Amino acid sequence: MKKQEIDYILTRMLDSHSNVSDLNLTVGKPLQVESSGTLVPVDFKPVIGELTPYQTELFALNLINGDRRLTEALLSAGSCDLSYTLPGKARFRVNIFSQGSGRYSIVLRRLESKVPTIRDMKLPESFFDVSKELNGIVFVTGATGSGKSTSLAAILEEINEHKSVHAVTLEDPIEYQHPHKKATFNQRELGQDFDTFSNGLRAALRQAPKVILVGEMRDRETVEIGLSAAETGHLVLTTLHTVDAGQTINRILGMFSIEEEKQIRIRLADTVRWVISQRLLPKVGGGRVAAFEVLRSNIRVKDAVLNGESEGKTFYDIMQAGRPFGMTTFDDHIVGLYEQGLITQETALAFASHKGVAGRGIDSVKSARGEATTDIDNLEIDRAWDKS
Repeated sequence: MKKQEIDYILTRMLDSHSNVSDLNLTVGKPLQVESSGTLVPVDFKPVIGELTPYQTELFALNLINGDRRLTEALLSAGSCDLSYTLPGKARFRVNIFSQGSGRYSIVLRRLESKVPTIRDMKLPESFFDVSKELNGIVFVTGATGSGKSTSLAAILEEINEHKSVHAVTLEDPIEYQHPHKKATFNQRELGQDFDTFSNGLRAALRQAPKVILVGEMRDRETVEIGLSAAETGHLVLTTLHTVDAGQTINRILGMFSIEEEKQIRIRLADTVRWVISQRLLPKVGGGRVAAFEVLRSNIRVKDAVLNGESEGKTFYDIMQAGRPFGMTTFDDHIVGLYEQGLITQETALAFASHKGVAGRGIDSVKSARGEATTDIDNLEIDRAWDKS
């Protein structure tokens, strides 16, 4: 299989449906794409039915293109990450992984060429405040594919527009290519420019940056160096695969021993500026819309980080009380999306963190609209009922 054939197949897959975000090649299934969050088959001529192990392996080997590091990673770790460019069409973040009996599957995530902005993406106003931070650490969290990298790119673009600083990014792979505007950008890719995030971050501290993007905090060593960078006057932006603010803090603490916990709590309390979590929800009429949870550092947050959450002092309580300061819970944001008509009630309740809280919020919206909040009709007192 030649590169021209690979490019032809990928082009046909991209053009097969609207809003294509991922291309999926899995043994036993036809060619598939994810369109508006739903996996759908691709009609192809000549017809390609169920993919065979030989076809997906051949495709994978062509994407790897003889790269020794990627080949060793695939054989030893069972998966490898790389980037692939379809000239004049698109760039992809590619993951190749084994899935039993020597079979290989491939998922290609489409990368946008235009750098997003906070305004264009209609992100919460608090994102502008994030871009104004001078130091500390900012976590953007969520499941794989929830748009963390896109949100971080929008924050970096805002910095690029308004600050004359040196920014170093450590990515796996480079997703958005930031042009030099007011800021100076040096973007480095895992595998090509550095071997591990911890080593790349350690080297970045010698490159005189003011802003450092770390693609992912994967291990304890990277977290430690990231905290040190934040403590020494750098603004560190990074991601974690956690679902909310509380789990983010607990995940970091869990990387360290019990003996180190108190010291790490002190360091986190001093350096964490924001924890932003996000989820993608099915949108009315097709497509997806992002829901956010935003935690901003203040005295109450620092106390909860230092001493742990307690009754009435949870991160959720703090975010609810911190609405005037740009904070929000998933539940409040999801109710807001429902009020705007962007999502259905069923979607709102399915993705809410606390269904009771979201349910009450939805009922309030319905009441304000003059809609019924229950399907129980014709309630009346049974006057014939004999208490005796």
